[in-house]
Amino acid sequence: MKKILLIATGGTIASRPTENGLAPQINSEEILGFVPEIRTIADVTAVQLFNLDSTNLYHKHWLAIAACIKENYDAYDGFVITHGTDTMAYTASAVSYLVQNSGKPIVFTGSQKSIYMRDTDARNNLYNAFVFAVDDSACLVHIVFEDKIIIGNRARKTRTKSYNAFSSVDFPEVGVIRDGRVIRYVEEKVSAPRPDFYSAINPRVFVLKLIPGENFQAAEELGKFYDALVIESFGVGNIPFYGDESFARAIGGWVEKGKTVVVTTQVPHEGSDMSVYETGNAIKTRYGVIEAYDMTIEAVVTKLMWILGKTSSSEEIRKLFYTPVQKDVL
Repeated sequence: MKKILLIATGGTIASRPTENGLAPQINSEEILGFVPEIRTIADVTAVQLFNLDSTNLYHKHWLAIAACIKENYDAYDGFVITHGTDTMAYTASAVSYLVQNSGKPIVFTGSQKSIYMRDTDARNNLYNAFVFAVDDSACLVHIVFEDKIIIGNRARKTRTKSYNAFSSVDFPEVGVIRDGRVIRYVEEKVSAPRPDFYSAINPRVFVLKLIPGENFQAAEELGKFYDALVIESFGVGNIPFYGDESFARAIGGWVEKGKTVVVTTQVPHEGSDMSVYETGNAIKTRYGVIEAYDMTIEAVVTKLMWILGKTSSSEEIRKLFYTPVQKDVL
């Protein structure tokens, strides 16, 4: 049997009721005990990296997960990470940039209900994650949830309560799991003999979601604290002009200071195309901002943090942003 390392980080899957609501209290060995069938398909070792609600996970935890994978990479055939659903898409995206070209599977999963509950999706999700982790075709970073296999930096949580909580945004699901078998829709291969591991992140990235009539002067102040600004624009990438140049001046101020501005869309599907309307094209032409196209916001943010951890060169930032990593940019 293949050797798989279970890395437990907390989340709903590991939660029990408390006086103040659900909180992670179930450890990695206990989680495995709820699904004994897993040990019939894999030789499993479990570690408890931390036990937190995923709302409280951020860049330092992403680095810890990547470091744990690096430390154990040669000893195992794959990795399963249990994680809360709220920020799983961010963590999976981040790990896809921190551990690139992995010939071994790195599989995130979790649940909408705790594994200790009688009526839960946790046991099925955990078992399926291991089914995928031991599959001979498995590689790279994915989320396995509700029988679906989704590329890590293409996933987004689209439902707060339903079992089918995650969707693959503007890219097909890699496959599904049916009756303990992996059925692939998209073939994946890794040509590199070893993965590329990274251990630096610059978290100074701010996301600004536009609303009608918004005063953009605050963006000028944000430049004191952040190195990159991601603007969730309207429609296909439109930036408003309210009879003045305040939005344009603020964006220009960021660019002139050598900071990075990325324009994406707040519309869930089909991405941006700033060339369509004057309101978007004028900004892109004048200031040369980076356009996110159909990348998820989770991928945009975590990729920028990874890139800014490597370089401050505007030219290199642009080049790396548009260089595909596991299908994040088409």
